[in-house]
Amino acid sequence: MSNRKNISRRQFLRSVAGASAGAVLASYGYPALATGFGANRLTRLQEQKLTLWIDTLFGPSFSEISQGFTDEYGVGMEVQALSLDEVLAQFLRAAPVNEGPDLIEGPHDWLGQLVAAGLVEPLDLGAKAENVVPFALDAWSMDGKLYGLGLITENVALFRNADLVPEAPQTWEEFEEVCKGLDVEYKLLMEVHPYSHFPILTSWGGYLFGKKEDGSYDTSDVGLDNEGALESARWMDRMIKEGIMPPNMTFDAARTLFAGGEAAFYITGPWNLPFFRESGVNYAISAVPAGNKISQPFSGVRGLVVNKFSPNVALAQAYLTEFWASDTPMQKLYDMTGKSVSWVPVRDKIDDADLVALNEAGKEALPMPSVLAMGAYWTAGGEALTLIMNQDADPEEAFKTWATAVREAVASTQ
Repeated sequence: MSNRKNISRRQFLRSVAGASAGAVLASYGYPALATGFGANRLTRLQEQKLTLWIDTLFGPSFSEISQGFTDEYGVGMEVQALSLDEVLAQFLRAAPVNEGPDLIEGPHDWLGQLVAAGLVEPLDLGAKAENVVPFALDAWSMDGKLYGLGLITENVALFRNADLVPEAPQTWEEFEEVCKGLDVEYKLLMEVHPYSHFPILTSWGGYLFGKKEDGSYDTSDVGLDNEGALESARWMDRMIKEGIMPPNMTFDAARTLFAGGEAAFYITGPWNLPFFRESGVNYAISAVPAGNKISQPFSGVRGLVVNKFSPNVALAQAYLTEFWASDTPMQKLYDMTGKSVSWVPVRDKIDDADLVALNEAGKEALPMPSVLAMGAYWTAGGEALTLIMNQDADPEEAFKTWATAVREAVASTQ
């Protein structure tokens, strides 16, 4: 836990505005805030505001929560809601010419592109980092530096119709035994996407990138065509041939079938919870079964980063390290969005049974790599899985082509 003192609005403003800010801030444990402000700027700072570009999904909640920052420190917050794609596209254009916001919100797999473009400023959470789940820190880190504050986490899991399958299968062998006794047309549904397939890949010993000694991803080691990955491809092909997994399944069709009680299992994530709850289907959530190894889904972490070209870098960093990195805003974020947060003191008190089950299913999750080559993983992976799902290619050859595409993408970004 952090042993830093809480600072008042007046102390905060004087810290970031005063000429002797280094000494003042050091006494409170916040030396990073001492740069970028002159001694005579306290009044202007109090009239200042920060601008945040954010996904429309979270605009209202972040606007309301950020009012707490304004109330405590006297700094206004302008929260501009855009589509998720527009946040990234417009930021990449605007930030280098000093026309971007002070901060943006988005998924952590943007980080590689943002760092490569030199658009984001590192953060120092100090002892507060102990209050963030480790995979959220890993997700927003690159080359030993933390660039973003992770806020919301997600991962896929195995949803099951609890009326059809009361107990969760722990292994794929158990899963297949259960399926033999089911009198239902749709046994296993899965979105045809590399994100959803990843825990199946890892459950048989496959992986995307290996790991270096420091825990970071080693992009020179691609495991999409190792024996474990090829076994996952063969397993998927067999599930389709045996009628356990239907071909040509779209996202809308899959969730409609499961919500209607017409499917036994569905590998999906928290984005479908509102749909299932409204439908009234009796469902339960557990980890994706193990093959010869435990399954490890990808974790996705939404977070906030600071624009390196912002005229208010220190203030924007303070918005993250002094305001968001604390219990009250994180609790409000959970209360308002109903999503799992990365802040451990709040995460440990989540009382939503579905989120608790999803977090448990994702306790061995791996953060999605944020390297530039991920584009090839998604595109070529989607093509490989579609070919297998439609029975249009040999499963091993499809995965080998996928691995080659990723290796080529890695080489092109070196």
